[in-house]
Amino acid sequence: MKTIVQKYGGATLAEPTMIKAVAKRIAEQAKSGSQLIVVVSAMGKTTNSLIDLANQVSSNPQQREMDMLLTAGERISMALMSMALNDLGCPAISFTGSQAGILTSDSHVNAFISDIKAFRVQEALAQGRVVILAGFQGVSPVTKEITTLGRGGSDTSAVAMAAYFNADRCEILKDVPAVFSADPNVVKNAQPLKELNYNQLMDMTFWGAKVLHYRSVELAKVRNVKLYIGPASTKTSDGTLVQEGLNMFESCKALSLNSHETVLEISAKKSPSLISSLRSYLEKKANCLPSTFRHRPTRR
Repeated sequence: MKTIVQKYGGATLAEPTMIKAVAKRIAEQAKSGSQLIVVVSAMGKTTNSLIDLANQVSSNPQQREMDMLLTAGERISMALMSMALNDLGCPAISFTGSQAGILTSDSHVNAFISDIKAFRVQEALAQGRVVILAGFQGVSPVTKEITTLGRGGSDTSAVAMAAYFNADRCEILKDVPAVFSADPNVVKNAQPLKELNYNQLMDMTFWGAKVLHYRSVELAKVRNVKLYIGPASTKTSDGTLVQEGLNMFESCKALSLNSHETVLEISAKKSPSLISSLRSYLEKKANCLPSTFRHRPTRR
């Protein structure tokens, strides 16, 4: 039986009517006999609203409590999606990251997935249910604390589950029809890219493309997870297929235009101690990043 992991972004779940439309799409696909694991993000701007709430009650929110707060957004989405599916006669069950067996490092706010023990997910799939999983979160097996994977971490949740179940592919479903050669909201004549390899998409996300979380693409490459990026609507689209071996021949043709919204420049004059402290801090942070991120070449 084919196993497919789907991830729906917050923009596709922003309103109850949109959740019901996505549920209808999932129910129709479930009828084909595929096993479905559906990873959901928080609705619309829920995460930003929760961060604003935290800052209104605390000038320095503790990271543990921020994780407890922010994971509520995805839990809302997963429960509503499961309700909508069951109303359509499609058996479904929702799980938090910890219930799904996503084990992470001890870090709060930006944890890394260390292991997956998805026994409850396997059991639910064997019972013919669609599994709805709250993205962006897990649990530390050491501290037993709830953790989050950083902004965009739902992409990483989806790829990790696809790797664990050896899924046929991982579908990242958004409010755009494909990966484009530039941000279509900025560059009006941006063109959809039908095929990419992992390195190309990693470069794009590293240099500012928001289509996927960088860590999720790196994980897909390491675990050889086939990715599809396309629309969450029922409209047909070619979308973008990402896997090893596509577009592997050399070319000097520009592939895409990407940019960062914010670039910070830090300068320090006549303060060796400050420079030394900053270098030590950055080295410590770099050791927590994926290897390909740490050793990324500098480009202009």
